[in-house]
Amino acid sequence: MAKTPITFTLNDSEVALFADHGSALIDVLRRGVGDLTPKQGCAQGTCGACTVLIDGKPHLSCLTLAETVEGRRIDTVGGLANGRDLDVLQTTFMEGFAAQCGFCTAGMLLAAKSLLERVPNPDRAEVIEAISGNLCRCTGYEPIVDAILLAAAKMQGRAV
Repeated sequence: MAKTPITFTLNDSEVALFADHGSALIDVLRRGVGDLTPKQGCAQGTCGACTVLIDGKPHLSCLTLAETVEGRRIDTVGGLANGRDLDVLQTTFMEGFAAQCGFCTAGMLLAAKSLLERVPNPDRAEVIEAISGNLCRCTGYEPIVDAILLAAAKMQGRAV
């Protein structure tokens, strides 16, 4: 199979590699780079576990061809924390028990991050819409929605 050179930014680090032509981005991230935070769920674009941010927008990495990210910025949940300091979303997910088995958590966090960058003070309906492409079998979604709203309030400096 032909190899394609690809260069992109992953969580503030430059990455340059050769990937099989037609490879899914998730395979390049997990096997080529070693970032295991996007989860391989359905491999059909229906579960959202593989969600990454490409130039700040959520994309399903199982459906994204790796060669299409040439020169772009990719963010995974592995880049949310600043060293040992967790991102406010990670903290509110922990505080609100929004992660149970954890399989959907990476995708949920990135969908929420993208939303909060676009809409700093979302309402409940906007949060539900933002995470609608991410399936969770454990929480019933309410703790996730509550955690995202709590993170928004904390980021805006509002009392909680």
